[in-house]
Amino acid sequence: MKSTSYYPVIMTDDVAGTAAFYCAHFRFAALFTSDWYVHLQSMADEKVTLAILDGSHKTIPVARRGKVSGLILNFEVEDPDSIHDACRAAGLPILKALCDEDFGQRHFITVDPNGVLIDIIKPIPPSAAYAAMYETSALPA
Repeated sequence: MKSTSYYPVIMTDDVAGTAAFYCAHFRFAALFTSDWYVHLQSMADEKVTLAILDGSHKTIPVARRGKVSGLILNFEVEDPDSIHDACRAAGLPILKALCDEDFGQRHFITVDPNGVLIDIIKPIPPSAAYAAMYETSALPA
């Protein structure tokens, strides 16, 4: 399969509110807006997109309609510290404090209004033990 695009779609019962959350806190802008679907694009990188969908919409199979669960959105960024500070200042809950992980990440975790975890990550050099687990071309510098 050759993919031409890939983006997550968050099913929710509050399309407008969820879209507004990502626009306000993570610099997304709407490319398409309807009452049941909003397609967002990062203002920093046009290849980064995200969709918000009414979980009860007829395009969703009846057995799978509802809200999202069990999802973490990972955003790799250049400066997680400034995003962490902005999220705290905006009153967003910080579920995992900003920290450096031995496996090669500086990150923190917050949550959107639907319970979707948002992991803000900067790859950093891993410990020697974890470095040995990486394919050489994938090793964070």
